[in-house]
Amino acid sequence: MRSGDRIHHCAIGFRGAKMLPVRDAAEEVETLRGLWWLIAPVVIIALLVIQLVRPVPAVELRPRTPANFTVQGPPLNLPWPSRGQSALAISGVGVVGSSGSKSPQPIASLAKMMVAYLILHDHPLGSGQNGPTITVTPADAALYRTDAAGNQSVLPVVAGERLTERQMLEGLLLPSGNNIATMLAQWDAGSLSAFVAKMNTTAKALGMTNTHYADASGLSSATVSTAIDELKLAQAAMAIHTFASIVALPQASLPVAGVVYNVNGFLGRSGIIGIKTGSTSAAGGCFVVAANATVGTRTVLVLGAVLGQGGLQELNAALTAGENLVNAARRILTTAQPLKKGQVAAQLVVPWAPPVDVTVPTAPSFVGWQGFKGTTQVAPTGGAARSVAAGAQVATLTVTLGQQRQSMPLKAPSSIPPPSLVWRLSRP
Repeated sequence: MRSGDRIHHCAIGFRGAKMLPVRDAAEEVETLRGLWWLIAPVVIIALLVIQLVRPVPAVELRPRTPANFTVQGPPLNLPWPSRGQSALAISGVGVVGSSGSKSPQPIASLAKMMVAYLILHDHPLGSGQNGPTITVTPADAALYRTDAAGNQSVLPVVAGERLTERQMLEGLLLPSGNNIATMLAQWDAGSLSAFVAKMNTTAKALGMTNTHYADASGLSSATVSTAIDELKLAQAAMAIHTFASIVALPQASLPVAGVVYNVNGFLGRSGIIGIKTGSTSAAGGCFVVAANATVGTRTVLVLGAVLGQGGLQELNAALTAGENLVNAARRILTTAQPLKKGQVAAQLVVPWAPPVDVTVPTAPSFVGWQGFKGTTQVAPTGGAARSVAAGAQVATLTVTLGQQRQSMPLKAPSSIPPPSLVWRLSRP
């Protein structure tokens, strides 16, 4: 074939290709539109189903109270003694403060508080009850004579004398009879050593971590404690009505000893209602004091402990220091109200409705002093909810200040309906 022929045929082929059949663009667009109208409802239905099956968030409770607060009040100008150690507390509230060494030191007859506490724990006495009768043995009478010859604090007894449990406790706590401490220990536990072991076990249970008893009377210098520990025992002992009623007695009448007087010479002064004195050459003057104080509409028990006072009148120095502390407590104590009634305590937050404020139903009230720190906590009640009825409890508000705690229910002031179908379908 000639080259010219090849060119001719190629030209013919090219012109033929341009004339091949091609799908019309308008027809193709129309086809796509048809497919869309078939697919679109499926897509829309699928999206709606997805919206409906998506989890609905629960109502969220958001606390609005501060987690911590500090009590405001009069300045803490406390008259701590210049020597020894001391501490001040409010029963059922907490320790106000302390001074001096925190090391254990001899406590003399303060040990008898533990003796009385244990006896009443093991042999409770109700109001007006005298308890079992204990007969003084010849050995008990000999013990009295020995202790008296050693110039100890004793209660006169004779063999064959019959004393009730209450009378024994009066002889222990008022004139502070060392011989009565030993008699009660043997009566309760069978032996002095067994009872002393119980004293130490009980001290540990009360959190008296710096206390050790070597005897029941406190005559031993190895019987030691701290002012803070003595306040722990004082709070527990004063919670026993019989103990509190006996230490508040100025005097008592016993069969052989006759009228005996409370060594606590400050009883009745400055509202003092107890508790126990003690003094030895090793311990110095010691005094654990209790007095009532009025704070607003409440009456609280003020407890003070003073150890290691010296001077020519060491016991009087301890008594004076204790009285000064309880009088100062009355000046510094105040009513603390960290939250007000109607204050927003929490907020119920939901995506489909306006938030709802939950308020404090009643203002919590505490006894406190300047700088005393407390906490507030809002804890949700129940599980996740997607609707809330008006008046339903949604949380518990707990306010704590020292040993004081108040809890109250928080209730929804209005209802929160469940999310509507429109919201569930249209939510982002």
